[in-house]
Amino acid sequence: MSRRKFFIDTDTATDDAVALVMALQHPDIDVLGISTVAGNCTVEQATQNALYTRDLVGSTVPVHVGADGPLMRPLQTAHHVHGKDGMGDIGLPLHSREPASHRGVQAMIDAIMDSPGDVELVTLGPLTNLALALRLEPAIVGALKRVVTMGGTAVLPGNITPLAEFNFWVDPEAAAIVTNSGLHFEMAGWDISAAHAVIHDELAAKLRSLGTLGQFAVDIQGVLREFCRTETVLDGFDLPDPLAMAIALDPSIVTREAQHFVEVIPGDSAARGQTIVDERGASGNDANCRVIYEVDRDRFLNMLHQALRDARPGN
Repeated sequence: MSRRKFFIDTDTATDDAVALVMALQHPDIDVLGISTVAGNCTVEQATQNALYTRDLVGSTVPVHVGADGPLMRPLQTAHHVHGKDGMGDIGLPLHSREPASHRGVQAMIDAIMDSPGDVELVTLGPLTNLALALRLEPAIVGALKRVVTMGGTAVLPGNITPLAEFNFWVDPEAAAIVTNSGLHFEMAGWDISAAHAVIHDELAAKLRSLGTLGQFAVDIQGVLREFCRTETVLDGFDLPDPLAMAIALDPSIVTREAQHFVEVIPGDSAARGQTIVDERGASGNDANCRVIYEVDRDRFLNMLHQALRDARPGN
């Protein structure tokens, strides 16, 4: 049986790195490529962080540099959440690794169009690269098998403003392009992470005891742990990108969902980046999103345990 084909777009910081490990470790997934994008940190940092994580698991998947900032505004990073280097400032050697190319958007397009109907795209950061890809090659709307996006919220306030989740807020114009492109996507928002993907200290210790990958996955979360304690008021650190990846890997871990029309507010008002979920169908628009409301936490944690047990060279 052939392996499923993934392409991953990431602003690689602490939780993205764990999500990459989950995909690169999975025996049934062929990661065709990784594109980086500015968001949590600069695109240069995101690229080095992705390359370091890839190398840590013994993978050779190509990493391509994508957009270095949002479409219409200056980049605002989340260094206060993930550390100055995006990886918790624990002294990792995050430099001198060479990406496969500086054509991340084209690499995404090529991967999709070379295998029409087979590629599952997982986006873990701002949607800048995907928006640019849609503008350059609209045919990817019909060529993609599936799109899973970590972004937005369905039911909770945001984690960067009272209304917005960080990824959609960083580049709301890109998010608006994607949600209005005709693309059907799956939204794994910050709300389900806060509800189902919080790693408390006792559980973090257990994950860390799994070995090299467990230590890596937990140790890089130190700055995030403090942010969650003081800002988002969670009992531990949450892992939104790994939860989105778990949904991509196994759609059946979702326990409550609905099909709705979703759009994102662009611009600079107080509603910048807000996710609008049309639950009553008031807009008259056809559903464009699998909105995820609940997941099986135990199954997510089991997937996390399996991914962090040991490195499997390959991919």
